[in-house]
Amino acid sequence: MKTKARTRTRTKTKTKTKTRIIALIIAALMVAAAASCGQSGLQETGGQPNGAQQGGASGPGADGGAGGPSGNADAESPGDGGGGQPGQQAGEGAGNGTRTDITADREGNPIEIPDRIDTVISMGPSNTEILVALGLAHKIMATDTYSEGVPEIDPRISYLDMLFPDGEQIVALQPDVIFVTGMGKETTGDDPLNLVSATGICVIYIPSSKSIEGIKEDIRFIASVMGEQQKGEGIVAEMESAIDAIRAVGQTITEKKGVYFEISAAPWMYSFGTGVFLNEMIEILGATNVFADQQDWFSVADEVILATDPDVILTSVDYIDDPVDEIMARPGWGGVAAVREGAVYYIDANASNRPSHNIVIALEEMAKAVYPDLYGGN
Repeated sequence: MKTKARTRTRTKTKTKTKTRIIALIIAALMVAAAASCGQSGLQETGGQPNGAQQGGASGPGADGGAGGPSGNADAESPGDGGGGQPGQQAGEGAGNGTRTDITADREGNPIEIPDRIDTVISMGPSNTEILVALGLAHKIMATDTYSEGVPEIDPRISYLDMLFPDGEQIVALQPDVIFVTGMGKETTGDDPLNLVSATGICVIYIPSSKSIEGIKEDIRFIASVMGEQQKGEGIVAEMESAIDAIRAVGQTITEKKGVYFEISAAPWMYSFGTGVFLNEMIEILGATNVFADQQDWFSVADEVILATDPDVILTSVDYIDDPVDEIMARPGWGGVAAVREGAVYYIDANASNRPSHNIVIALEEMAKAVYPDLYGGN
């Protein structure tokens, strides 16, 4: 008999709430794009998912997959010992080894990388996490509000609106390069940083990757731009090692459990099908996504979820106090296998939704929740 993993009532920080909003916004955008496909069982909604209403898109976290170890920002002040300003470090040969031979960003736009990169603006939590992992937190002079709380970020830096960035504010900061997700374009339907590019500042678009392979290439690309190819390969190698260890166990599983993964709570439930790295993760650990016959992110009707009768329910919802209890208490859900057996678990929102190397944290949590006997879970 499985034991129910209950989450304790948590005091939600402003950052965590905002980071979840991004995932919901991305999901909503995906649903709009796929609406013409007429997928059975999908439910069109007239507004934002419930989570998207929890605090506006003005600050941190419209994480289109928001979430990762949001954790304790144990930030060290850059330039310690040298009196440096945020985004700079005294005595460092900043930008040495920068790949000036790169001529296009991950979206295919032509770019001209400066010979030396001392200061960076990172727009997007996944970009910020990758830069920090590369040991470049001290070069970040500003980031988006959703990245607030990423460990090692200097608390003195500026925080910007990722969805509606202020071009004049960015130009005034005079960064050497800006790493940007595609969220601003998707929200406004236009390039919100045209003004910035026109001044000669190097704007580098890195659309949120939907596959694990894409995430690895994002890491390699950012590392190359910053002249840290070796560190980038090291991060990718660690990712691959962790994934391979779980895949080795997953490949031995013949009786696969059905998993429903919820990224937005009732009454606006959102989940995903194939074409999303979370679906890959479910397959890697040896289970089956109950919506594997669908595509991308989508809204789903209550009765459709019940009809799939999942063995395990995972949730990354973090804008309500106890998402596990909320699912367990839903009217009519008592007959669902996962609810009946208490197999409902919370998975770290940031790690499971941000396309960075930190997805392996979520993968390990998911594996332990779905197959505790095989992966050492509770």
